[in-house]
Amino acid sequence: MIINKIKRTAFCFSLLAAVSCTDNFNEVNTNKVGASDDQLAQDYNTIKAPFKPAFNRLFISDVTWMYQIQQSLQADGWSGYMTTPNAFGGISNHNYLLNPGWNGYAWDDAYTAIIANMYKVEQLSKGKYDNFYAWSLIIKGATLQRMTDMYGPAVMSSFGTEGDALYDSQKDIYTQIFKDLDFAVNDLESRIAADEASTFVDTDLSSYKGSYALWVKYANSLRLRMAVRISKVDPAMAKLEAEKSVNNSIGVFTTNGDVLKIKSPVDLNVIDVMSHAWGGLFMGADMESILGGYDDPRMAYYWNTSAIAPGKYKGVRTGIVYPTAQTYGKFSQTGARTKTGEVTWMTTAEVYFLRAEGALRGWNMGGTAKDFYESGIRASFDQNGLAGADGYILDNVKIAKDYVDLVNSENNAPSVNNITVAWNEAASNEVKLQKIITQKWIATYPDGQEAWSEYRRTGYPKLFRITNNQSDGLISTEFGVRRLPFAASEIANNPKGVESGKAALGGPDNGATRLWWDADKANF
Repeated sequence: MIINKIKRTAFCFSLLAAVSCTDNFNEVNTNKVGASDDQLAQDYNTIKAPFKPAFNRLFISDVTWMYQIQQSLQADGWSGYMTTPNAFGGISNHNYLLNPGWNGYAWDDAYTAIIANMYKVEQLSKGKYDNFYAWSLIIKGATLQRMTDMYGPAVMSSFGTEGDALYDSQKDIYTQIFKDLDFAVNDLESRIAADEASTFVDTDLSSYKGSYALWVKYANSLRLRMAVRISKVDPAMAKLEAEKSVNNSIGVFTTNGDVLKIKSPVDLNVIDVMSHAWGGLFMGADMESILGGYDDPRMAYYWNTSAIAPGKYKGVRTGIVYPTAQTYGKFSQTGARTKTGEVTWMTTAEVYFLRAEGALRGWNMGGTAKDFYESGIRASFDQNGLAGADGYILDNVKIAKDYVDLVNSENNAPSVNNITVAWNEAASNEVKLQKIITQKWIATYPDGQEAWSEYRRTGYPKLFRITNNQSDGLISTEFGVRRLPFAASEIANNPKGVESGKAALGGPDNGATRLWWDADKANF
């Protein structure tokens, strides 16, 4: 349920937040520790407290089962990255029998743990401590970008107001995030120009350690991601926002020192726990086909070799009929990449690939598509501590390989990707785009949400289709899941909001309806 009636409705935050559920917003925010409100505000204490949940909840990094239903059982599988080794009780998003008990969690957690907290920051800081307000807009924008890319229409402009929590269209959400990023970048840039010491230092739980400049770079890079995302449906706005991001005086990510990372508060990686401690998450067949075909050195960093074929990497095909429980339990589990307790919000490699696509579309990105493409590959190799990028970039022979299922040959499939790594200036824009997105897909691992979004937008990389579609014809095997249906909590508690969301969506509230930017049209 969206929380929007401040005086009468419970304003619920996560357990990690500074306050708990209450029917009296004003009372719970009354200072009871002896200092005046002005004194607390002077120290920024009341403003700083709500930021903590945001760092641990954009990607849930501390409670494994929560991350599992936030993203693992949805986008991480639909992206082709990883899947379960068994039938999961016969109820699985991966065979398109969508489970509402799982699929509303990302919505509920985002609003209670992040959006509500950033709204509180806005109430306390806007017009008074705009540095914190600017920071909250960046974090809120990052959250809503992921939310709208999962569900489509969502609550933004009506959040925190009296009356029904009505939904904004995805186009309006993107437009408002762009405006919010304008404010945030301008405010923080002015503080940098004035040589103002950062007030974020003891609150920032990210690798940025309070740096205004790095948060501006992230805001610009987030803007670039969103600009490219809407390139098919609003090319004029896309070009404007993309060029604004790279032409900003501070700019976008250019080195791996710019990568935004968060350390898990419990010093574990939830993906590693699911794969090893639970034995419930294994490499996807698409990973085996693409990385294996390219003889990609990132394979050994992302995945462990399998027990079923010692010394070799074996992936599980998503959405198949599982013969028996745990049949695929000897295939490849996650490797060193997810052993660390760090979670990555955005990489420099992704930003280079975004610039490569922008240049391909004729935008002023400050260089050529070829150079940005190759820089993206190098940045990914460097981020993962690997050598050999130069030779890999020049390979014009290797392509993705056929998939062979060592348990059930009925799941064997010929490769669906026939492109090499090496850039070919004479190739069509479509082939160049396929190369860019395929390499972005490899570099973005393990963030299945971004990979799934780019797959829906472009169709790349080409993925193996599922063989056990249980949607009764609702979701096509050819096109796959296009969005998550609205949360069950919203249907129960905010019916007028959901109706407004359906109207803004322009189609049925199911997994087959395309989002605004997911236009059924050619890439060029």
